[in-house]
Amino acid sequence: MTIEIRPYTKERIDDVLRFERDLRKEEDFWGWEINDQYITDVKASFEDPSFGDSVSLLAYAGDRVVGRIDSSMIKSHFDGSVKAYLDWICVLKSFRHQGAARSLLKELKRILKEKGITTLIALTASNDEAQRFYRNIPDSKMGDIGIWIDIR
Repeated sequence: MTIEIRPYTKERIDDVLRFERDLRKEEDFWGWEINDQYITDVKASFEDPSFGDSVSLLAYAGDRVVGRIDSSMIKSHFDGSVKAYLDWICVLKSFRHQGAARSLLKELKRILKEKGITTLIALTASNDEAQRFYRNIPDSKMGDIGIWIDIR
């Protein structure tokens, strides 16, 4: 199978919505709904300049999105650094173990390196399959435990 990595652009939102629906057909545990508000928010993100330092890529098999990766920059006065945060990496269950996730990560790392970013930080999914993937990423180490805090 040939995987082609392409930037996630506004013109590809419909491809991503199909991907999101396919995800739910194959595994039904995702924590958000694909509703009108979700679609409105995603479309608006492409018009919002604050998303300018986000990097989002899609893995295509033919004309179908089978995976995606999303990241953003973290700027901190703590040490004056700019790091990248890996917000999302996912491949359709039926396309896993065929190189899509590795291709997405490789291209993201290439783009980040061009931008002068030397560290990519991620919260990892806790399921066994995801943990195996993350443990096998070259030049990486598992570190601190992540926490999600809702701001209400």
